[in-house]
Amino acid sequence: MKKILIIYAIALTSISCSNAQQKDFSKKALNGVLTTTENKEVTFKDVLEKYKGKTILMEVWASWCGDCVGAMPKVKELQATNPDVVFMFVSMDKTFDKWNAGIAKHDLNGEHYWVNDAERMKGAFGKSIDVDWIPRYIIINKKGKIELYRAIETEFDKINATLKTLK
Repeated sequence: MKKILIIYAIALTSISCSNAQQKDFSKKALNGVLTTTENKEVTFKDVLEKYKGKTILMEVWASWCGDCVGAMPKVKELQATNPDVVFMFVSMDKTFDKWNAGIAKHDLNGEHYWVNDAERMKGAFGKSIDVDWIPRYIIINKKGKIELYRAIETEFDKINATLKTLK
C-alpha cells in the first residue's frame, strides 16, 4: 500500500509541475528572430521591450489554420473590451505573402510578426515557446512577465479572466 501511495504522489507531483505556468521566456526564445510586415528582422526580446509597460496578448496563429480563423471573432471581442492591451499576432504561415494576405483577409488589427523558419512550429522559435498547437495564446504583464503561458481557442474564459486581473 505504501508503494502505491508513493507512486501516486510522484505521478501527481509530475503532472502538476508539467502544467505549471512559466513566468519568463527562455534566452533561446528571447533571441528568436521574427520578421515585421516591413520585411525587417527583429528579435523577440526587442519586440517585448517595445511594448514594456503594456499588457500583451500574444496569439500564435496561421492564415491556413481553421481553429485560428474560427477563434478570430472571440479575439476581436477581447480587443473591443480591452483597448489598452497590445494584441500581438505571431504567424506560422509558410510565406511572407500568404501571411500578409491573411492579415488583410481577416482584417486583423494589432502588431504583426512572422516566424520565418521553414520548420514553423517545430522550428527553433516554435520550440522555444513550446508551441504544440495553434492558435496559442500567451499573456504578458506590464513588467514583461508571463501571466498565462498556455491557452488555446477553447479557453477564452481563462484568457479574459487573466486580462481582467491585469487592469
